[in-house]
Amino acid sequence: MVGGAGESGCVRWLRSEQVVYQKGYLERMHYRKYVALGDSCAEGLDDPYPDGTGYRGFTDLLAEQLAAASPSLRYANLAVRGRRMDQILTEQVPLAAELRPDLVTLFGGGNDVLQGRWQTTADALEATVATMSEVARTVVLFTLPDIARLPGLGRLRPRVIQLNELLVSTAARHGAILVDVREDASCHDPRLYGEDRLHLGPLGHQRVAAHALTALGRPPTTNWLDPLPPLENEPLWRTAARHWLWLRHHVYPAVHGTIRNKLSGRQPGDGFLPKRPELARVIAR
Repeated sequence: MVGGAGESGCVRWLRSEQVVYQKGYLERMHYRKYVALGDSCAEGLDDPYPDGTGYRGFTDLLAEQLAAASPSLRYANLAVRGRRMDQILTEQVPLAAELRPDLVTLFGGGNDVLQGRWQTTADALEATVATMSEVARTVVLFTLPDIARLPGLGRLRPRVIQLNELLVSTAARHGAILVDVREDASCHDPRLYGEDRLHLGPLGHQRVAAHALTALGRPPTTNWLDPLPPLENEPLWRTAARHWLWLRHHVYPAVHGTIRNKLSGRQPGDGFLPKRPELARVIAR
């Protein structure tokens, strides 16, 4: 789309004068090295493989779909749950730069929102995208859905809005592709999320992968973007029971873990390693 920025679905072409982002060119593009950066969503929570051997997520799904067209594709995933933008910059970006990818996805910022540490977020995001844009010919960023939709998190809405505005402006500055999940009418459908209601579930990861594929000029051959059927009405007692189970099994443990980490000086994600630190061929599972 030369001559003016435009939008298509959840995809925004933010520096349209760059020929690399023309749709026709993207349809012919084959990637050799794909590196995923980010936090728990990029790692794959809450989308476990059926055999219980770790998490899949939209990045694995995206890699599998790209590898179907480019069998020589190699893929690494450096994302680690709990990581903020400044930690992504210091821990993941140097490793990614050494791998010399031609495709990079960055899904992060949720932990910055939850922790309210803004002093480094903008600088870290800028440095991350600038560095990766120098290395990779295609960089893809993602906005975040409104996590303030959850009970008790309404106070976080201004932070979510601020982060998404930051992602939009950063993508525009560096000619990155922006997948704006907010433009998906199903973005806040509870069926897209896992049991904790915060992380994407299998349907959510499939949907994000489909939007990313569309952004890369390779619309999915799956039904991942099909409209979801209407939600069924349930009795009030069942809604209340589900809400109580959510509080007991997810909210209270999260609060306890946050307090424990503050008292011990630990950071969320400490002790976890990237699930796929080296580039390797993609084997569909």
